[in-house]
Amino acid sequence: MTRTEEWIPEEIAADRPNTARIYDYLLDGYHNFGIDRVTADRLIQINPDVRLAAHVNRAFLRRCVRFLAEQGIDQFLEIGSGLPTAGHVHQIAQEINPAACVVYVDIDPIAVAHSQAMLRGSSTATAIRADVRQPRQVLDHAEVKRLLDLSRPAAVLFCAILHLIPDDDEAYYVVSTLRDALAPGGYVAVSHPSCEDAPPGIIEGINKATATAPAAYQYRRHAQIRRFFDGIELVEPGLVLTPLWRPEGPDDLLVDEPQRAFCLAGIGYKP
Repeated sequence: MTRTEEWIPEEIAADRPNTARIYDYLLDGYHNFGIDRVTADRLIQINPDVRLAAHVNRAFLRRCVRFLAEQGIDQFLEIGSGLPTAGHVHQIAQEINPAACVVYVDIDPIAVAHSQAMLRGSSTATAIRADVRQPRQVLDHAEVKRLLDLSRPAAVLFCAILHLIPDDDEAYYVVSTLRDALAPGGYVAVSHPSCEDAPPGIIEGINKATATAPAAYQYRRHAQIRRFFDGIELVEPGLVLTPLWRPEGPDDLLVDEPQRAFCLAGIGYKP
């Protein structure tokens, strides 16, 4: 049995690209199939910065979780968590607060299976399979109720996931439902590809390259992404290109050319 075959559940077909596995490949992981690598390589041909953009988004997630943990947040709900890679949310949060609790949510069975295997034996982190388009079911899930006390401040993370919900009303419903479930003092974090910042022709090329993927991509404008923060207060520096959200230093990826990431990021505080 090869290294790849060891982690493929029997019920998973390997003949269609998968968003979580494409992202894993772009992050230099190995939990991906040939069809995912073919699709990702097409994306790289269309836009050579796409791999950098994936790493930039991952770096934002790291800075975001560190910021939230420093604000005293010790409960995290990550929506669309994907496959386990270095620097997962619980690892980052628990560097600051070892008691921090995390629930990872994904619809992809491979992502969930691997996250559960990685977290086996943990009392502070778990992974569940759920469809984010049904946020009430996420909130009512037994593992969410077991690990998170939403009567206290918590954070919901939507990092590079909302563009996979193409219907605007549905996307806003998902975010508002989970936001409303938060206690005062909670936070909502979003990173989202921006069609206004993408080079000409890139969006069309990406949509064509991912046409066989299960989920359509919906790139949104600044004003549309800003709506995800309705009812909460954006923390400084607001909704900005991802490399510009509280960079750690001048050597951060794309900090001097943030438009190459064509992705916006922000964190909102619920008063």
